[in-house]
Amino acid sequence: MAGFKIPNIPPTTNKTIRFPNDLIEAIEKAIAGKDCTFSAFVIAAVRNALEELEQEGK
Repeated sequence: MAGFKIPNIPPTTNKTIRFPNDLIEAIEKAIAGKDCTFSAFVIAAVRNALEELEQEGK
């Protein structure tokens, strides 16, 4: 049986960015009723975009 491990939380920095209102509404609609925050959604989307750009560059 694996022992309990305290999860690592990566260091974070606050950044203020402006989103178009329609994009905010679309994100909030996409995450409504799900266990996901606005920030978590945006972080996942940016990571995905960066991975795609990296793959295109290869």
